[in-house]
Amino acid sequence: MSTTTAEIDARAAGLGLFEKWLSIWVGGAILAGIALGNIAPGIFASLAAIEYASVNLVVAVLIWAMIFPMMVAVDFGAVRRVGDKPKGLIITLVVNWLIKPFTMAALGVLFFEVVFADLIAPDDAQQYIAGLILLGTAPCTAMVFVWSQLTKGDPAYTLVQVAANDLIMVVAFAPIVALLLGVTDIAVPWETLLLSVALYVVVPLAAGAFVRHRLLGTHGGSEAAVSEFIGRIKPLSILGLLLTVVLLFGFQAETIVARPLLIALIAAPIIVQSYGIFFIAYGAAKAWKVPHTVAAPCALIGTSNFFELAVAVAIGLFGIGSGAALTTVVGVLVEVPVMLSLVAIANRTRGIFPSAP
Repeated sequence: MSTTTAEIDARAAGLGLFEKWLSIWVGGAILAGIALGNIAPGIFASLAAIEYASVNLVVAVLIWAMIFPMMVAVDFGAVRRVGDKPKGLIITLVVNWLIKPFTMAALGVLFFEVVFADLIAPDDAQQYIAGLILLGTAPCTAMVFVWSQLTKGDPAYTLVQVAANDLIMVVAFAPIVALLLGVTDIAVPWETLLLSVALYVVVPLAAGAFVRHRLLGTHGGSEAAVSEFIGRIKPLSILGLLLTVVLLFGFQAETIVARPLLIALIAAPIIVQSYGIFFIAYGAAKAWKVPHTVAAPCALIGTSNFFELAVAVAIGLFGIGSGAALTTVVGVLVEVPVMLSLVAIANRTRGIFPSAP
């Protein structure tokens, strides 16, 4: 397929070329990070040392660049419309906040303290469990827009789901993480945890809301102005994502090459959790007769992770070279192929759901 044809097909599907070939770009960034991390480990060690109050400043800047356009897109006024179609939102919130964090913690304990107990040292196991908890407690707020588009989901309803999750995340993420880390006997550095939530959720959300308000005020409330602005800064988000992936895999490159079995062991509970959570949410939507345009995004948003937040908090809490940080990086590795497979399942089963009114 020529580039021109690919671009036309992407536009026809409502997706840009980046989203259309997301797995290729992310895969290339992963390979580049692993290669560069082994070729020039000193450079990555120097970048890892650029931190303040346990927060790596390079990663922080890239994550802000990555998520800021999505935060501008969030219309918190959409939360007022949740009563119009409550079923999909109820499923999403129950799965994200009452099921997913706890099943991820349980799977972490099962795999690393029971199934893989003879393969992993107890101290390392605690680190991997902590990384899984961070992944499981951070529902997706950015990539879900891509998954929704790929399944022809209702964009307005997806926006409602994202807005509601972001509001809950501000107050629920730190307490749930602290509870689960406490249950698994891992010390909770509250100061770093709260700082991470402020840096990667509260500040970007506030900045996005401010910019959105200014754009709407300057252009007479026109959403077109917001869309145009997001379109202009979207390359910054894409660059932030790819460079973040390069950095994260560069930081862990020597471990990944030296211990490929470890990567497979960490990936196992993440994969089980992803498919399990998807089918729980998707099955509940089918049983509750939710239209496919709402059912698919509501299942995918619960399955996908806000890995940017999980990675940043893992680095802040435990350090760049920690097992927890490695686990969240493996989450990035697993996320794209797993989510694309679930998108394919959702699209193939569209006919078993009622049509949207």
